[in-house]
Amino acid sequence: MVGATGDVGRQVCTQIVERRVLPPTARLQLVGRAGGASGRAVHGLRADLVDAYDEHAPLLDVAHSPDDVTADVIVVAAGLTPPARTGADPDRRVLAATNGAVLAEYADAIARHGSGHEVVIVVTNPVELGVAVMAERLGRHRVLGMGAWLDTLRFRREIAVELGVRRHRVGGFVGGQHGEDAVPLWSTVRVSGLDADERARAVAALRRGRTLDALPGEIAAAKDELARVATQDMGAAFELIDTWPADLRLVTRPWMTHQSGAKTPAGTASATVDLLEVILDGREIVVAGQVALDGELDGRLPSDDGVPSRGVLGVPVVLGPGGWTRVLLDELPDDEARRLAQAAGGIDRMVTASAVPASAGSPAGGAASAAAGAEGSSGAAGPQGGPSGVPGTTGATGAERVPAPVGAERDWVATVHGLDQPGTLTALTGVFSTRGVSFDSLATGPVDGDGRAGRIVVSFRATPRRTRALERAVRRLATVRSVVVEPAGDSSRDGTPG
Repeated sequence: MVGATGDVGRQVCTQIVERRVLPPTARLQLVGRAGGASGRAVHGLRADLVDAYDEHAPLLDVAHSPDDVTADVIVVAAGLTPPARTGADPDRRVLAATNGAVLAEYADAIARHGSGHEVVIVVTNPVELGVAVMAERLGRHRVLGMGAWLDTLRFRREIAVELGVRRHRVGGFVGGQHGEDAVPLWSTVRVSGLDADERARAVAALRRGRTLDALPGEIAAAKDELARVATQDMGAAFELIDTWPADLRLVTRPWMTHQSGAKTPAGTASATVDLLEVILDGREIVVAGQVALDGELDGRLPSDDGVPSRGVLGVPVVLGPGGWTRVLLDELPDDEARRLAQAAGGIDRMVTASAVPASAGSPAGGAASAAAGAEGSSGAAGPQGGPSGVPGTTGATGAERVPAPVGAERDWVATVHGLDQPGTLTALTGVFSTRGVSFDSLATGPVDGDGRAGRIVVSFRATPRRTRALERAVRRLATVRSVVVEPAGDSSRDGTPG
């Protein structure tokens, strides 16, 4: 959890533990910044979570540097957040300028030191910039922005309230850009118990004879009216929102929440943990998220206004344990296609203006493709097919960056010295099993002259990059004192399998 001590980060950590998303043998890494307030607070957060949930809390690890981030799923919520006060209107350009550098620092570190299989959920705003930065360095199918899923849950709730049903009975998605350029995809709305004709009548009534072409102007007018009403009575402003159509409420209610001086950490964290559960449970479920597209919507969006066919956009996708695999979006009504195209254009301009070059030390930073779009142009490569760069993003040379190969598997031997107590071996095996690596052999024994320490020697097969990630993860276990990993043929340590 990068940004663990922020408003959203704390909520995400708490909900992960409270909802028992991770078993006690798994590891939750709390990441702060060395030398800053978060670097101190992260220790306090760890202690607080242990106090509250000791019976079922996962192993809690503290890290203070991007280079120390080691996990199978990484939630990024670090950086500047929009102000929450009356009269404040977040400037996405300021957020982009500040947070772009933070996102790039973590992305470069994960690209250098990671296993090559991490899945990243971006919470930091602007979500679309975070997805672009991370996907460029890590591969587009491994990165998902949670903004469209949060907007989707809000949209479903607004529909459910107006129909008098529970939210879980409502389907439908929101795409586009997180915030005021969110695009409610009315054509995807489904309501449990209603047939096609009944659904069409219900949606028509909810839309009140309007199209999405009018929504941007309605949002601007609504914000002006809410600001005027809120100066006299904040409660009256929220009551006014309740009288508006569902798609207008989708945007204005969270905006008004920030204007009230409150924030939305609970809802944001809940949506994030929903996505985390899908990835960790090994299921494949259709969600909405900001992703880096590579032609998946070609022919479905208007192209006569210069909107790029490739770039970051919120759309419904199939999400699974290795990231997202494909876009699920039928032919769109004209007003929805136009709004998505407008949102795509705005995102592209923002990302282009805020581009942060990859560091020379990251795998993506120095590799170039001789033929533009040679790796990622088809959009068919999934997580098992190897990561692909974000089309349309270039390095200093103008060539498209692609990740370096991760290397072939080989045999390794790890010698671990740890505390001789219950849980040490379980934690060690958990690190390997969650990364899909099996032991070829395992031996245990005491450490001479130290009655509290024991030696665990394991042999396994993995790529060099995954082996480095395993070593870093094992080294950070609370019960481990030291770990040495060597190629199997190079080891001469006592008790080490040959």
